[in-house]
Amino acid sequence: MDNRFVLNRQDAKVLGVAAGLADVTGIDALIIRLVMVAATLITGPIMILFYVLVGWLAPERS
Repeated sequence: MDNRFVLNRQDAKVLGVAAGLADVTGIDALIIRLVMVAATLITGPIMILFYVLVGWLAPERS
C-alpha cells in the first residue's frame, strides 16, 4: 500500500483534498472535512488558499 498523498476525485466533494487526506491517514473523510471547515472559520482566507493550492498542485490518483 502506497501512503503517498494524491487527490481522490472519486470520493471528492469539491477538489478531492479531504478524501485524499482520508485515504492517507485512515480517518473518515467527514471528520477531515469538519476539521477543515473549523480551520477555515479560524484562519479565514489562509485555509482557503491552502486548500486551493493543494488541489491545484497535488497529483491525482491514476
